[in-house]
Amino acid sequence: MTLDRVLKAESVAIVGASRAVTKRGYQAIRILLEEKYGGRIYPVNPKEDSILGLRCYKSISDIEGPVDLALITTPAKTIPKLLEECGHKGVKGAVIIAGGFGETGAEGRKLENLMVETARANNIRLIGPNTSGMMNLHQRLNLVGLRDAPEGNIALLSQSGNMALTLITEAKLKSRKGFSYYVGVGNEADIKFHEYLEFFRQDENTRAILMYVEGMRQGREFLQQAYKTTLEKPVVLLKSGRSATGKRSAGSHTGALAGMSEVARSAFQRAGIIWIEKSDQLFPVAETLSSLPPIKSNQVAILADGGGHATIAADLLTDLGVELPRLAEKTQEKLRAILPSAASVPNPVDVAGGTDADPSLFADCARIILQDPNIGGLLLVGLFGGYGIRFAESLALKEEDAAHQMGKMVRKYKKPIVVHSLFASEKPHALDLLRYYDISVYDSLDVACKCIGSLAEYGRYLKAYHTKMNFELNPDQKAHPEGRALIETVRRDGRRALLEPEAKRLLEIHGAPASRDRIAATAEEAVRLARDIDERVVLKIVSPDILHKSDAGGVMVGLKTEKQVRQGFATIVKNARRYNPKADIRGVLVAPMAPSGVEVIIGTQIDDQFGPTIMYGLGGILVEVLKDVVFRVLPISRSVAKRMIEETQSSKMLDGLRGNPPCDKKALVNLLLLCSDLVEAYPEIEEMDLNPVIVHEQGLSVVDARIILKDAAPPAPGNK
Repeated sequence: MTLDRVLKAESVAIVGASRAVTKRGYQAIRILLEEKYGGRIYPVNPKEDSILGLRCYKSISDIEGPVDLALITTPAKTIPKLLEECGHKGVKGAVIIAGGFGETGAEGRKLENLMVETARANNIRLIGPNTSGMMNLHQRLNLVGLRDAPEGNIALLSQSGNMALTLITEAKLKSRKGFSYYVGVGNEADIKFHEYLEFFRQDENTRAILMYVEGMRQGREFLQQAYKTTLEKPVVLLKSGRSATGKRSAGSHTGALAGMSEVARSAFQRAGIIWIEKSDQLFPVAETLSSLPPIKSNQVAILADGGGHATIAADLLTDLGVELPRLAEKTQEKLRAILPSAASVPNPVDVAGGTDADPSLFADCARIILQDPNIGGLLLVGLFGGYGIRFAESLALKEEDAAHQMGKMVRKYKKPIVVHSLFASEKPHALDLLRYYDISVYDSLDVACKCIGSLAEYGRYLKAYHTKMNFELNPDQKAHPEGRALIETVRRDGRRALLEPEAKRLLEIHGAPASRDRIAATAEEAVRLARDIDERVVLKIVSPDILHKSDAGGVMVGLKTEKQVRQGFATIVKNARRYNPKADIRGVLVAPMAPSGVEVIIGTQIDDQFGPTIMYGLGGILVEVLKDVVFRVLPISRSVAKRMIEETQSSKMLDGLRGNPPCDKKALVNLLLLCSDLVEAYPEIEEMDLNPVIVHEQGLSVVDARIILKDAAPPAPGNK
């Protein structure tokens, strides 16, 4: 069922209506009446005859007309029975204000499950529970009770009522922009984030979507929907908290390193979502993206009336990945012709006092800069708007004229202008005029830079959009019969962890470089296998009960002579039995020493919210200390694999340092793609660690491989 009858309800029942002015059941009726909601309002309370001049009904079933939506303000334990009554009446949606559900523990989860089951059995969609309510501002449908929320084109989804209040208040005090909808998502028990996203994508009153998220129940479905939505409308998101994935004890390096912030950031950005880290940037970025065109070239110019602000802005934009190209010579010539000789014109442009007597010169400079074909947007920083306050009142008219001109330029050239002004809090008329033309104005230089940086980021995303990278998984389509049989053997053996030879064989089946590893049951067999290899060897314990072999003293390297191999075998077995006396020891792996190169790690993990993810970074025993790793949600493409390698601090090591030859990045990219295919092909895989993988001048060696299977059949990706 679509959410139209819920979020665009034409009739509302207030269940738990009250005469007490402090009660939600009173406030909801009052605000609906005050704001002239055009639909029918039905108070429901068996103890009252009328509230605020409206007839009060004993129950929902007593209401004569149809009811689209019920606002239920009664305690948690009453909800399931009330939903049954709503179902008999044909109610399509319910807003559940009460807490006391899944957020409180086992009993609360039990009650929440019963509530959802009851709602589904009666074809009712639920907002919440534990929600502050919802508003459709264009329809005057206000079930929050907050007065004077500004109407506009930004849809707001929030899991915090206080954050929503903060954002709405900020919009009311500092902006000309407002909201099309507000939904307090609450526990997300029924309607999920991705369903709201789909609704807002199709809503004609919404131009941008603003989100505050604490947790997400179906993260992969959200990413899939976001991937469609961001092609049409920008989505801005602030995520607080961390997932359980990064906190729980895990049997791999990947599990220990995979925090919510690392996984979520890469996932959201890949879906085209603008990721926000600071709460004071959340509404300004949404406001800017809802009003101004994205920057297509990622190239921005800075126009300033002081070198300090210009330099800081240049640093901030560079950190955000925005390019500040040198202006074309023709552009610089035109600027020199109207500015004093002390002005700096390459980019940033510093007017060097040229606007002190005539701030309308800002408009002339802006026009010249926006005509430069290399420039996609302009950031104006400094005193604009305050010349009439700082110097002479007569200059205010010149600033207002400049504001009119710059507003028309944005529409003419389809290139955005964002303004930082020290005088924004003074609210001069020139800055109000800029806002009238949808030019964003802020008193914080950091915020202004983030806003124009977000226009560039969104433009980069739209330019690179690829329909195939839509987070869809195709289990079993890439599975190999031998690989499927291998995993079934492990299951029959009652194990979750593949032995190292099994893990390497699964990789080899799918195209990873093969090695000459063999298992020896005795010391003499180990000597024979080492003799066949005829070079220095590595010995490693093979046991399903010992995952971290080094911790158990189960690894010895660089062995050459028969005596070294024989003694090494005995030592490894002795160490393993001391480490875990009950361990099932299957033998000792004999493998050739890998050639020298750069050690990296590749790992996969099932994230609680987004499903399968992959990690890449600097490998070896210090991986959890250095944490030079990056994450992506699977599947990945070749271009994504390349970017993962480039994003690590250690990527330069692969290019060859201090006379060392460059490493085979192509082979590394291929291995990342192979791991992506492997997890997609075998949904049973919960964790995989390839550490270290040694990358050589030509090719690479998978030195150690660990694969852990799930306990049982996997749930749908990204579902809890």
